[in-house]
Amino acid sequence: MLLFRSEEWVDKWCKRNNLERGEMLSIQQVWELSKLWYGNRMSLEYHGRSMEQVAEIFKQAGLMSKFWYL
Repeated sequence: MLLFRSEEWVDKWCKRNNLERGEMLSIQQVWELSKLWYGNRMSLEYHGRSMEQVAEIFKQAGLMSKFWYL
């Protein structure tokens, strides 16, 4: 994950590094995803996630573009 001050800075960074622009998330989206992703990581019952569980977390976080398909 990289943090940028604006979309213009993202475009400049991608051009400078000859990379395609990836998915952009707001700080609020990152926060929502992190709560879903890490909320139970310290539980003794935590044993990883299936692809279906990961897809559901992305869906719950509102991450539904093609980028997030597994």
